[in-house]
Amino acid sequence: QVQLVESGGGSVQAGDSLRLSCAASTRTFGLYRMGWFRQAPGKEREFVAAISRADDTTHYTDSVKGRFTISRDKAKNTVYLQMNSLNADDTAVYYCAAGMLGSWRGPYEHWGQGTQVTVSA
Repeated sequence: QVQLVESGGGSVQAGDSLRLSCAASTRTFGLYRMGWFRQAPGKEREFVAAISRADDTTHYTDSVKGRFTISRDKAKNTVYLQMNSLNADDTAVYYCAAGMLGSWRGPYEHWGQGTQVTVSA
């Protein structure tokens, strides 16, 4: 069983930056494709970004391209989401996820508990 623990969320002003971290408790971290998802109040959970297990290829939803960067440190079993130029539309609970099969679209077998990001206009 893979446990994922997110951290780094908080309340910021529009235009500010945050870096989310997700620590994975597994010796096989390098075998997992990692993703970030978010769910805003009253909305469905949506894909934000993913990084492949093979060559660290990244994928982003259009609304965060050029502002968010996903990266991973295999030595620390941690994946990051650097978020710049935040706006109110980025307010959501952010979830880290890990998947071994499939593609960046999914499926993701393991999920973290989420971390709240609130952006004030």
